[in-house]
Amino acid sequence: MTQEVRGVVAMGKGNPVTVETIVIPDPGPGEAVVQVQACGVCHTDLHYREGGINDDFPFLLGHEAAGIVESVGAGVTSVAPGDFVVLNWRAVCGECRACAKGKPWYCFNTHNATQKMTLRDATVLSPALGIGAFAEKTLVAAGQCTKVDPAADPAAAGLLGCGVMAGFGAATYTGGISRGESLAVFGCGGVGNAAIAAGKLAGAATIIAIDLDARKLAIAQEFGATHTVNAATENVIEAIQALTLGNGADVCIEAVGNPKVLEQAFYARDLAGTVVQVGVPTPDMQFPAIPMIDFFGRGGALKSSWYGDCLPSRDFPMLVDLFLQGRFPLDKFVSETIALDEVEAAFHKMERGEVLRSVVVL
Repeated sequence: MTQEVRGVVAMGKGNPVTVETIVIPDPGPGEAVVQVQACGVCHTDLHYREGGINDDFPFLLGHEAAGIVESVGAGVTSVAPGDFVVLNWRAVCGECRACAKGKPWYCFNTHNATQKMTLRDATVLSPALGIGAFAEKTLVAAGQCTKVDPAADPAAAGLLGCGVMAGFGAATYTGGISRGESLAVFGCGGVGNAAIAAGKLAGAATIIAIDLDARKLAIAQEFGATHTVNAATENVIEAIQALTLGNGADVCIEAVGNPKVLEQAFYARDLAGTVVQVGVPTPDMQFPAIPMIDFFGRGGALKSSWYGDCLPSRDFPMLVDLFLQGRFPLDKFVSETIALDEVEAAFHKMERGEVLRSVVVL
C-alpha cells in the first residue's frame, strides 16, 4: 500500500518551494521507508531550486537528514524497523572499479531507490541527491541509511548527511591535515566551519578562517579558528603568508565554489601544499586561468573532494560518538529549527548569511 505525506517541492526553476502531498510506495527489494525527524537546509537544495544541478523538475528537496526506519523491503539486512539512521547520498555498491580497488569512498555506482515517489496526480518526483527528506517520510535505498547512536539529537546528527561531513572530510581525508600543520579555510558557512572543527580535532597549529562577512569570521573562531582574514578588506594571500612565516598554509580548503576563491587558495598554500575544492560551483563556472608553470613549479596537490571522501558506515557513527563525548560540536551548526512550510524563508536567510543551518524538525 502507498501512503501520503507532506513534502517540500520545487515545481519549476527559480519558483518558491511549496508544501505538497507526496505519495510514498511501500519499500521494494533493497529499499527502506524512513520517518524523517530532522533535515538541514543545505545550499545544494537551493541549487536544485535554481536549476543549478539539472532540469529534472519537480524536485522533492532535502537530503541532510536523520530519522527512524519505518519499514524495509525484501533482502534488506543492514537496517531494520526502529533503527535510528542518518541518510547519506553515496550508498556504496561494493562492486564498481573504485570499490574493487578498495576505495569505496570513490564509489562510481552508488545506489538510490528504484521506485519513484510522486505527487497525487502521479507526477514523478526527482528526490534531491536521491533522498528527498524535506518530507514526513521518504523512500531510499537501504544502503543510504547509516545506523548511529540513538542518543544523538536528530537535528544535529542529520547534518552529517551532507555539509558537516563534506567539510570534515575535506580537511581530514582529502586534505590530510595533520597535527602541527597550518590550515586555511575559504568560506565559513556550514562546510567551512566543519573543516575548521576538523582541523582543531586533528591538532592543526594554525587555523585561518577567510570570509567576506565579519559575523561569519566571529563564528569560525567558536569552531576553532586561531586567526581570521576579512577578504572584503584584506589581501587574502598576503595575510595568510604573514600568518605562516611567509610560507603559505599547508592545506587550503576552498568551501565556496568560486573560481576566484580557488585561485586565492592556490596561491595561498605553501610549496608542495594541498588545495582542496569542496565548494560546489555552478555549471557555467570555469577553472581559473592559472599559468601551467605555476601549477608545475609550486608542486603539491590540487584536489576536488566528493562528500569529503567519506565512508558513511565508518564516519557517521564515529562523528556521532565524538559529538556525544563533547569532542565534536555538531550542535553548534544548528542555528534554528523550523517547520516544513518555512523552508523558502530559510533559503533567503541562508543567502543573506544569517544562519549556518536552519533545520526542519518534524
